[in-house]
Formats: sequence, C-alpha cells, structure tokens
Amino acid sequence: MATPPPRGSAPLMIDRVRAALAALPPAEQRVAGVLLADPRAFATRPVAEIARLAGVSKPTVVRFCRSVGYDGLADFKLKLAGSVSEGVPFVHRAVDADDKPAELIVKVIDNAVSALLQYRNAAAGLAIGRAIDALAGAGRSGRRIEFYGVGNSGIVAQDAQHKFFRLGVIAQAVSDSHVQVMSAAMLGAGDCAVVISNSGRSRDLIDIARIVQQRGATLVAVTASGSPLAHLAQQPGHVLLAADHPEHWDRYSPMVSRLLHLVIVDILSTGVALRLDAGRLQPLLQEVKRRLRSRRQVAPDEDSDSSPSTP
Repeated sequence: MATPPPRGSAPLMIDRVRAALAALPPAEQRVAGVLLADPRAFATRPVAEIARLAGVSKPTVVRFCRSVGYDGLADFKLKLAGSVSEGVPFVHRAVDADDKPAELIVKVIDNAVSALLQYRNAAAGLAIGRAIDALAGAGRSGRRIEFYGVGNSGIVAQDAQHKFFRLGVIAQAVSDSHVQVMSAAMLGAGDCAVVISNSGRSRDLIDIARIVQQRGATLVAVTASGSPLAHLAQQPGHVLLAADHPEHWDRYSPMVSRLLHLVIVDILSTGVALRLDAGRLQPLLQEVKRRLRSRRQVAPDEDSDSSPSTP
C-alpha cells in the first residue's frame, strides 16, 4: 500500500475553515479568503490590516474567529502560528503489508503522536468550552447525557459513559441503531447527546443527530470537518468538535481516530468534573475507589488499604 504524501502546513485549521465556508456570513467569508490566501501572513497581521484586506470591520474579524470555534482573534492566531510552524516532528505514514514489527511500532506510535500534537495545536477552545458547558449543565440539572456511536466509535461511546457516570450524572452509551432511535426520541430540552463518528457519514448517526435537534436537545458532534454530521452540529445551539487527522477512515482499523476521540472524551470529562460541585463529587469518587479496593485480591500479608485505588 502506497504511503500518502505528508499534509501541508496548517492542514487542520485550514481544512476546517474551508469546510465551514458555506455556513459563514458573506463578510466572514471574505475574512476567510484573506486567511486562505496566506495563512502564515494572517498569523502575524494586526486586526486592522486583516479587516482592511477583507473589506470588513475589525469586530467582523473577531466574529469570524469565533464562528469557526475559537475564543477570538488572539486565540485563533496563536493556534494558527503553531500549526504553520514546523514544530510537529512527525508526519503520518501508512502501514504496509510487508512492514516488519519494528516498523509497525514506529509508524503506529508516530502516527498517534502526530495526530495528538496537531490536534493540540488546532483545537478550538471555544467549542470545547461550549460542549463542557452543555454537558455540565445537563449533569447539574439531572438531565440525560447520551453517547452515540457505532463500530469503533461505539467503543469510544462506552468509554465516555464509563468516565461520566462516575461523576454522578445520568449518562449512557448506545451503539444499537434501533435503541439509538428510541433513546434520541425521548430526549428533550436540557438533555445533551454526544454523537461520535470518525467519518461523519454514517446514515444511522446522521438520522440520530437530526432527531436530537428536533427534540430540542443539544447536539455535540465529535467528527470530521466538512462531513454531513459536522454540518448539522454547526447549526445554532449545537457544538462541533472537529476531530481531523491524516488517517483515511476506510483503511484498516481507524487507530489514530480512536485515540484522538478518546482524548477528546478525557478533555470533556475533566472539564465537566471541574464544573460540578466538588463538595458532592469528591466524597462520591472516594466511595467508588473504596468499593473498588474491596474487590481486589491481595496477599495475606498485604494491607488492602495500601493497595492502589484503581482496579
């Protein structure tokens, strides 16, 4: 299998902006045009110059940055500067049928490290914050948090349920398409549904996302920019967490995407834990750990209280 060429400078952020172009107002599209014409220069230009080149006001430049998921111009330029730099030390390399075990080790780990570093440089903090707000709000008010995924994404959904239900919130993962329909149909305002899809093109999950929106719940989509699922999540009141990577979604098992989605779940669960009432959450987590310790087999001369708190 031939190795695809390395992606160019600032691939994630630029691809996301291109994917979002159709959903932007005309004035913000002109700002995007200035960015796409020269990403490196955009990262260093003052807001007044960007506004002049785009023929818009300075507040429009800031609104553009927020429309594509960032906190503002400063946050956008900081992430853009990191993306266009040459600081990411790895490029994606596809595995080949004749690769030796040592080569597989290097390729698989390098691909994972590259994807995580690129996501770190391009992650939209405003979008992550909105997702955390929606999830924490549902948790505090006793509303439902549903995680939907199929195949490999279903495994990520199960991991998300494992992390969130320990926070004392109502959370479940659903991977069966028929049960997903029933679950989504029972959602309402204040509930939150996280739809996880590597390709963003699963008909079942797209249908689920539409049901979630029709029911008035908040949709959080963890998926690829420019996909049909991403377009749904870009509608007002919903959240797109773009998870882009150089791995082809139809090649072998999507190893990199699964790791990237798991990291996003970790970020969300950590953010929600920090937003919840620490006075209630900490005793709950301590009780869970105490109960787990009681399930561990220990040597006769070993003090069970000194054993690790994780199973």
